[in-house]
Amino acid sequence: MMFPLGNKELKIGILGMTEGNGHPYSWSAMFNGYTKEYMDLCEFPVIPDYLYKQPPHTFGIPGAKITHICCTGYAEREMAEKMAKASNIPNVVDDPTEMIGQVDAVICATDVGSEHVERCRPFLEAGIPMFIDKPMVDNEEDLKTFIQWRKEGKKFISSSSLRYCKEMEIYYENHSELGKLMYICKPMAKKYETYGIHALEHIYPLLGPGFISAQNTGTYEQAMVHLKHESGCYVDIAQGIGMPGAGTTIVGTAGARYVTTGDSYYCFKKQLDLFVEWLRTGKEPVPFEHTVELMKLVIAGLRSREEGGREVFLKEIDV
Repeated sequence: MMFPLGNKELKIGILGMTEGNGHPYSWSAMFNGYTKEYMDLCEFPVIPDYLYKQPPHTFGIPGAKITHICCTGYAEREMAEKMAKASNIPNVVDDPTEMIGQVDAVICATDVGSEHVERCRPFLEAGIPMFIDKPMVDNEEDLKTFIQWRKEGKKFISSSSLRYCKEMEIYYENHSELGKLMYICKPMAKKYETYGIHALEHIYPLLGPGFISAQNTGTYEQAMVHLKHESGCYVDIAQGIGMPGAGTTIVGTAGARYVTTGDSYYCFKKQLDLFVEWLRTGKEPVPFEHTVELMKLVIAGLRSREEGGREVFLKEIDV
């Protein structure tokens, strides 16, 4: 397949799903719109809640539709049929590989990093470009595989939607009024394996590359991750199952801010808009080397917890 794809009408497949993750509902609706009588039946009430608040003109990405869906793993055909009805997806398939030859790109909308190599392999080896939900990986061997695929010219990107919070964008662009950044704290919901990357990528544009180490003194149920950056700034991520996320505290030598976020639709929609722009132009929204560093932070945080809270240096992760 030629890449980038230019201005052609794009047919995109979407893969699901994992427990607690309803992205195929919401992301597909952002491309295709939705049918309310079926979206009302969505198992994730937060999704119709924020979709219904959006003006109709915000739905749709010009020249791109989700045309195929397949759910394997946590849910199968029945769930895929429900999602297809809710988000106006015309084709449901039982085997993901049935999409090959039928779609121009694929979204892997699952958030268990250890599954992504095998979920993505058939499409990347067939030359189909992919967007991979966060985290791309959660272990060193799989990161090596994706790096090798990149060297071979396979086309994929991965990111967390929390990189695109509109309330944080002004600070990513310019936070000079705060002086030199000294400390950042980002509480986050759920478990570090799947949602740690949300906190990591949310704060990453404030500091950029140059993270040194991660130390996780918490547990599986409640993470406490301390990060060091070469700039001298420290970062804490407090995270727990059953704990809600909270705003971001940013402290510099000249001031501090507490930034709250609340527009999930904006985050997801911008992420998908940039995915389509990448498909059309080849312009990556996030440099791959930044994604690799973020994955090392995920891996280091998990390794630290498993090794009794040891400080794990990113240079230890040999990829």
